[in-house]
Amino acid sequence: MRIRATVAAVSGALVLSAFAVPAAQAADATSGRTALTSATADGTASAAATLNVTFSKFKVNNGKAIVVGASAKVAVPVTYTLTHAASLDVSEDNFASGPFIYLGTSASSPSKRIISDDPGTCTAASTTVLNCKATLYVRSTGTVLKNANAVTWKAAGLAINADGTKTQGDLGNVPVRRASQLTADATPEPVKKGKTITVTGKLSRANWETHKNAGYAGQSVKLQFRKNGSSTYTTVKTIKTSSTGALKTTVTATVDGYFRYSFAGTASTAAVNATGDFVDVK
Repeated sequence: MRIRATVAAVSGALVLSAFAVPAAQAADATSGRTALTSATADGTASAAATLNVTFSKFKVNNGKAIVVGASAKVAVPVTYTLTHAASLDVSEDNFASGPFIYLGTSASSPSKRIISDDPGTCTAASTTVLNCKATLYVRSTGTVLKNANAVTWKAAGLAINADGTKTQGDLGNVPVRRASQLTADATPEPVKKGKTITVTGKLSRANWETHKNAGYAGQSVKLQFRKNGSSTYTTVKTIKTSSTGALKTTVTATVDGYFRYSFAGTASTAAVNATGDFVDVK
């Protein structure tokens, strides 16, 4: 028998368990491993004991925030180190591990949890150390993410063997943010030196409940300019978005260059720069 840790966030509860099936049933559609699909209601394993396992060196999304669009499935790379007792059988037949992120006071009783669809792939560094990698899929199209969940989540690891004995370990934090979009349009083009340039745009962000983008009101946004031939933008002024996320301001034409809007982001929403719009000054 081989095992596969298949776990999922369903209304904030962890779907998890382990069971044995005859060898003839072992070759399923997922790399010939047997799926672990039966569940306990509260996400706990039936065995009282815990594995002699610790997690360390967790890195989620290469240390960056997880940014999720209005209707998106984001693949999030995770790496971690797992240290185990030399006596523990960590063969694929008997053992699996994987990462998850959660909201709440503890990994064992979260209010929300998102866990890897498949177990981590581990390579032995020694008789007691495994270096592992896995992928978390964060979906805005499901029932887990709500707009209020655009906060800092906690990261953790889960290890389980074939009899259902498991261990969980907390390992740091990871921000989960709503994706943002920003536009900029400078007119007229071309324009005479000394005349007025009007720069319009819009800041919007993902709504995880409607699965559409909506204007982000009352946010400070920088108008920036890059002289033609330069690689550096400098801030001209800072303005705020309207109730619909719209932006509009004016500047005086001086030299050829690119105008863009730049949003620094908030605790809930990712930073974004608009594509620069070139203006030819005559």
